[in-house]
Amino acid sequence: MDTPPYVRRIIDTELDELLPSLPALAVEGPKGVGKTATTLQRARTVYRLDERAQRLAVDAATKVALDAEPPVLFDEWQRYSPIWDAVRRAVDGGAPPASYLLTGSAVPAEEDEAGSTHSGAGRIVSIRMRPLSLAERGLGPAAVRLADLLSGRQPDIGGATDVDVSDYAREIVSSGFPGLRGFSGRALRAQLDGYLTRIVDRDFTEAGHRVRRPEALRRWMRSYAAATGTETTYQKIRDAATSGEGETLAKTSVIGYRDVLERLFLLDPLPGWLPNRNNLGRLAQAPRHHLADPALAARLLGVSEGALLSGEVSPLFTSPDTLDKRTAKVLPRDGTLLGQLFESLVAQSVRVYAQPAEATVSHLRLEGGRHEVDLIIERGDRRVVALEVKLSPVVDDSDVEHLLWLRDILKDDLLDAAVITTGSQAYRRRDGIAVIPAVLLTA
Repeated sequence: MDTPPYVRRIIDTELDELLPSLPALAVEGPKGVGKTATTLQRARTVYRLDERAQRLAVDAATKVALDAEPPVLFDEWQRYSPIWDAVRRAVDGGAPPASYLLTGSAVPAEEDEAGSTHSGAGRIVSIRMRPLSLAERGLGPAAVRLADLLSGRQPDIGGATDVDVSDYAREIVSSGFPGLRGFSGRALRAQLDGYLTRIVDRDFTEAGHRVRRPEALRRWMRSYAAATGTETTYQKIRDAATSGEGETLAKTSVIGYRDVLERLFLLDPLPGWLPNRNNLGRLAQAPRHHLADPALAARLLGVSEGALLSGEVSPLFTSPDTLDKRTAKVLPRDGTLLGQLFESLVAQSVRVYAQPAEATVSHLRLEGGRHEVDLIIERGDRRVVALEVKLSPVVDDSDVEHLLWLRDILKDDLLDAAVITTGSQAYRRRDGIAVIPAVLLTA
C-alpha cells in the first residue's frame, strides 16, 4: 500500500522556524500523536531506538551515530536514555544548527542508573506535541486566529460553519491520534482499548514502575477521566476509585500513578493562573484535569457518541465501585459529561494554537467559585486573552458575565475575550465579547 501523503501540522511551522537556528530539538508527547511522522519530514538519518538492533548499534558506535548526515533523528530516545546526554555533549562541543532531532513518548525518571539527570537546558529545546486540534482535523476552513486575538487589536470576527454539537460529540470519541482517524465503530473502540491496555501492561513497566494491581490503576484512570474539565481534588478521585469491596487505594500508589502518567504525557492538567499583579482576590490553584485526548476519557468511561448526545452517563457513575452520588460534585457548569469532554477538546486545541505564539494556557477560578474563566492564554508580557467554553449554539448575557468581570479588573491587560461555542456563526457582540464556534478557531 502507498503511504498516505503527510498532512502538515501546526507544530511544523514551529519546527521550520526553530530548526535552522538550533542544534538540537526534542519533540515530546504521548505515543501515537505523530511525532515520528513529523520529524521524518526533516531527518536525513534515522535511528529508531524502540528497535533493539538499532539501540545496540547506537550503543556500540554512539559517535558514528552522532556524526551521521544531519539532521539525525533519534526516535523514542527514552528507550536508550544515554543518547540524550550524548547529544547534549555534542551541542556543547559546537554542533551546528539542525544537527539533531529527538522524539520522546516518556520522560525518564529524574535520574537513571548512570546518574544522568537528562537536563538539556540551553542545549536541547523541547517542544510539546499534542493530538490533532480541531483546526487540524479537516472539518472545514478556520476563520479566527488566536494570534490575532493575542495581538490586542480586537479584530473583526466572522465566519460560518455547519458543524454542530453532534459533530463535536463524534470528534470527542473519534480521537485526535492521527493513526486512529480512519477507524470507527468497533474497530476504533478496539484500538483505544488496546492503547489503554498497553499503558497499563507495558508502558508503566518501561517507565520503571511495576503495577502490582492493574485493576486498581484502571479504576483510578476511570475516576480521573470522570473528573475531566473539573478541579476535583485528588483525594476525591482516589475515593471514587475505591472498589466495591471497600478496597481503598494507598496514597503512595496514587502518587505513583500520577507521576508515571504525567511522564508518559497521558495526563495533561491545566494549571491555575498566577497573574503578575494579583488584584483579583484569592485564586484557587488546583489544576483542571484533562487527559491527553478526550477520546481516552470517553473510552475509559465507556460512553459512545450517542450516549454523550442523549445525556446518558456511563455505568461507571452508578456502579458500586465508582463515583456514584459524588459524580454531581465534579460536573462543570454545563452539567453534562458532554460539556466536560467538549471543554477538554477545546482546551487541547487551544494549547496547540497557543504554542506557536509562545503563550501559556491556564484557567482562572476564585476560591469559592464566585468567578471562573475556562481558559486564560497569556503572552510573554503577561497580558491575556480569556475564553469561556459553552456547550451551546447560543450565547446570552449570562454567558459573558465572568469575561466582563475580568475585563473590568484587568482593563488593558485583557487583550481580548471570547466565548467558544457549538454554534454556526462567529461574530462580536455589542459589549465587545467575541463569539466563536470551536471549529472556526485556529492558531
